[in-house]
Amino acid sequence: MSTAYLSLGCNAGDCRANLAQAVGLLADDPATEVVAVSSVYVTEPVGMKEQPDFFNIAVELETELEPLELLAACRSIEEALGGRDGRVPGGPRTMDIDIILYEQVKMMHKDLALPHPRMAERAFVMVPLAEIAPGRELVGGGTVEQRLASLDDPHRVTRDGVLEGFPGGKSG
Repeated sequence: MSTAYLSLGCNAGDCRANLAQAVGLLADDPATEVVAVSSVYVTEPVGMKEQPDFFNIAVELETELEPLELLAACRSIEEALGGRDGRVPGGPRTMDIDIILYEQVKMMHKDLALPHPRMAERAFVMVPLAEIAPGRELVGGGTVEQRLASLDDPHRVTRDGVLEGFPGGKSG
């Protein structure tokens, strides 16, 4: 089994329900085990500002899937939940799942770059990730917590409770 970290986001439809359903679908996959789920964070959109705020979480998985197989599973979940509106790049979506880290794998593929090339620049990724994996060593040095401390991202990130029924996250 390999450890992977995902970033899930939604800003269209019932986002809490969509996030819970996505985590449930990950947990239902016999090749994956959901180890931890961060609290839910409400964040300002990055890029295209004229859209609703996003609801974001981080998920830690143990998986038998290789990186590209995990990507295919994530894309299937996105599709099942309505995915992104491809007509508007960076626009609203009912579900967006990115693989942020997969073990200490470094790879550059046309469909997947690991670690995620912009993860350390984005508070909406780093804040939830730091909640469930603060001491995780990152490719290139430093821990998640250290990278978060040096992050210069002006976008608002506000904790908004937890998804009930999943391991991890802060209580209350």
